[in-house]
Amino acid sequence: MASTAGYIVSTSCKHIIDDQHWLSSAYTQFAVPYFIYDIYAMFLCHWHKHQVKGHGGDDGGPRALGSTWAVVRGYLHKEFLMVLHHAVMVLVCFPLSVVWRQGKGDFFLGCMLMAEVSTPFVCLGKILIQYKQQHTLLHKVNGALMLLSFLCCRVLLFPYLYWAYGRHAGLPLLAVPAAIPAHVNLGAALLLAPQLYWFFLICRGACRLFRPRGSRPPSPCQTQD
Repeated sequence: MASTAGYIVSTSCKHIIDDQHWLSSAYTQFAVPYFIYDIYAMFLCHWHKHQVKGHGGDDGGPRALGSTWAVVRGYLHKEFLMVLHHAVMVLVCFPLSVVWRQGKGDFFLGCMLMAEVSTPFVCLGKILIQYKQQHTLLHKVNGALMLLSFLCCRVLLFPYLYWAYGRHAGLPLLAVPAAIPAHVNLGAALLLAPQLYWFFLICRGACRLFRPRGSRPPSPCQTQD
């Protein structure tokens, strides 16, 4: 839904600064409850795993309260980057997109929404792992599509946005960062940083997935024998 809305908005805005589309503000308001719900849903998953492992206390006493706080700390430690991402989207990006933009830049917001193209592949990969389907052809094809979509729609998205503004302003790509306000560059860098980290994790997983089995080089002892 986010990608579809982003595609409609970005392709409808011929002037990348001044053109507006009603979906840009409507979908932003629609997406905020999702981020709040997703934080809660991820916590429920973490809590359920904790209960299944037999560590949950249900006597309602101080020990149970301490166990609950331990679960919360474990959840925040494990999902810190994702929780931080969702919190920033709700507390920072949403107010900026509604108030600070003042109706300008719908094209850029639409392009940012299209970053969610990679999300279905990420989710499908996790589902296949849950069902022990890591070694199937479907998992490998999905991994390749996830890698490609994440690279194009999340990592290369930012150079494309700089290039689009440079084309609009008649500037070469490398001259755009110096021509726009510093806080815009800072915001782009803060948004790009977690994408690069997640892309590194995806590449590392892809290397393990597509590495041939039994391809470990022989030890020196085996070579001498």
